Amino acid sequence: MLTTEFLITSLIVVLIPGTGVVFTVSTGLSQGRRASVLASLGCTLGIVPHLLATVLGLAAVMHTSALAFQLLKYAGVAYLFYLAVVTWRDQSAFTVQPIRADGGALGLVTKAFLLNILNPKLTIFFLAFLPQFIQPDGVAPLLQLMGLSGVFMVMTFGVFVVYGLLAHAFRKSVIEFPRVQAYLRRTFAAAFAGLGTQLAFSER
Repeated sequence: MLTTEFLITSLIVVLIPGTGVVFTVSTGLSQGRRASVLASLGCTLGIVPHLLATVLGLAAVMHTSALAFQLLKYAGVAYLFYLAVVTWRDQSAFTVQPIRADGGALGLVTKAFLLNILNPKLTIFFLAFLPQFIQPDGVAPLLQLMGLSGVFMVMTFGVFVVYGLLAHAFRKSVIEFPRVQAYLRRTFAAAFAGLGTQLAFSER
């Protein structure tokens, strides 16, 4: 059921910086406003499979299957470390880089999508989070889950877009100082590596 408690809790969850926020902010700084919106879209789409898994009951299978969790977890770890290495080694300046029409936008959305879909803890989170706001004696639980999932996705996209636009707003200051660019690039790389390490040592 859509309640104030659900909205507040969801907002807090979405506002907490994680892999999606780090990626969206770094994209907004390096590629601009449109790229940050595309990154936000990709990150939001990346939670759809996790929400569907919860709604359809597949999350319960993953919750009881150590192998399924571990396989998806280490795929996510590998991808986070890949992003860390690529970000660290990138020596290009933060300049206005328009999204190419030959698949550049799709590539960016895909990269952001993979970032969230390879995080198995999202499925476990939704499994524990969403049912708390379902009324057993209300309308069909499945419809309630779908409604809450839709609201959560809209909030996720909105918050990520704000993060990306704020990053874009600081682009001019960043672009004018190469040393700041290098510091931010290393910070983002370390953040991706740290999140990957955290995921690697996480338990179900």
